[in-house]
Amino acid sequence: MAPTTNARAIFNEVPTDYPVPGRTVVYDTTQTIDLENVPLNGGILLKTLVLSIDPYLRGRMRDSTVKSYNVPFQLGQPLQNYGVGVVLRSETPAFNPGDHVSGILSFEEYSVVTHIGAFMITKIENKHNLPWSVFVGAVGMPGATAYSGWKEYAQAKKGEVAFISTGAGAVGSLVIQIAKRDGLKVIASAGSDEKVAFMKELGADVVFNYKTTKASEVLEKEGPIDVYWDNVGGETLEAALAVAAKNARFIECGMISGYNTKPYPVMVSLRSESLGPSLYTHQNLMQIISREIKIYGFIVHSIHSKHKDAFDVEMPALIASGELKFKEDISKGLQSAGETILAVQKGTNTGKSVIVVADQ
Repeated sequence: MAPTTNARAIFNEVPTDYPVPGRTVVYDTTQTIDLENVPLNGGILLKTLVLSIDPYLRGRMRDSTVKSYNVPFQLGQPLQNYGVGVVLRSETPAFNPGDHVSGILSFEEYSVVTHIGAFMITKIENKHNLPWSVFVGAVGMPGATAYSGWKEYAQAKKGEVAFISTGAGAVGSLVIQIAKRDGLKVIASAGSDEKVAFMKELGADVVFNYKTTKASEVLEKEGPIDVYWDNVGGETLEAALAVAAKNARFIECGMISGYNTKPYPVMVSLRSESLGPSLYTHQNLMQIISREIKIYGFIVHSIHSKHKDAFDVEMPALIASGELKFKEDISKGLQSAGETILAVQKGTNTGKSVIVVADQ
């Protein structure tokens, strides 16, 4: 068989703010691969079917000297993220040709994976015949984030009030539904009228477009809030602190408002008559102490092992039955990677952003 073109999405340049399609990430078709003879070195040859685009990818687009909880992308090399592929050839008894697997995949049409454990490659047992894309969404990392984070930290009680930011996103949309199943009143925010309508469909009690309505005004009216699921940070976190109930739980999942621009300082300036008309005191961070707020920052891999067994049983069944709803924003082909990444950073997508590289 003649060598096959192996298209890739390459990390080309460290962005200074928002990633720029065609500069930060470039589409490359210069490489080929011999699918029949490429050495596997004890590993597997995969055909990539689906790749996930997630907000956290922006943090990996950094200079290699900058430290963080995840490794940076390497300039000149394909991006990597959660994906689904099908095994074409295998030199390990753990996998057979035709097996569908999930894990950390390279942004290329075909790849040889030798470090199976390091890239978390696992065989998919698709008992409910779900679309492969769902395994990078509602029953993949975003679903695990919503499920595990809520179970671990929410300490939810029926009748309490929860506020979820980015409520139309891959994680937030699931958190809305999990919170409603626990009997909470749910307030949710997003950045477009279309997303507001979607959150209403999911069962949220109070929904608003934060671009046209101030979060502080909605929360002041509908709060106090007992649980805040934070995906954005910035002004919305500031507003939530102002109306937190005593012993509120803040679940810090993401802060996308500061991923591409200068972070917003979390404080509210209130005129203090005791200090004079021109002086201000910054009250909101003090709320953590005065209202005994519990703030939980987390990375899903640190807690998911505790909840994995329950998640693997419950979540696919709930998705398959339609009891939990999800929405996907699907792009076609690796050539769309740059634009899709930018859309997620700017919030112009709705639901789980997915690139379909191949159908089978």
